[in-house]
Amino acid sequence: DVQLVESGGGSVRAGGSLTLYCSASRFFACMGWFRLFPGNRREGLASMSASSVRYADSLAGRLYIYKHLGNRTLNLQIDSLQPEDTAMYYCGADPFAGANCDTNLDFPYQGQGTQVTVS
Repeated sequence: DVQLVESGGGSVRAGGSLTLYCSASRFFACMGWFRLFPGNRREGLASMSASSVRYADSLAGRLYIYKHLGNRTLNLQIDSLQPEDTAMYYCGADPFAGANCDTNLDFPYQGQGTQVTVS
């Protein structure tokens, strides 16, 4: 059973940072974070597999994805937040896409999302 629950979103002032958390029933071959803007425009942010960590070029240097093994969470730190980062942020998982793990992967599983609002 695949369960992903995001948390850590909220309201933050421009220039600030947030860490988003994805609590997972277990770790999967490929996991990552993406966001949806109003109008459902989707942007992949970061992905992690056993052999790769990838970030969206447009946000390079502002993102850090990492696992917390003890808490079984996949975390995403976002720095230098700006109002254009306002979106719903989602954690995704693919049990089989280890070699094809990428930021733009269409994850078959995702959580309910956590809202980030930057003002």
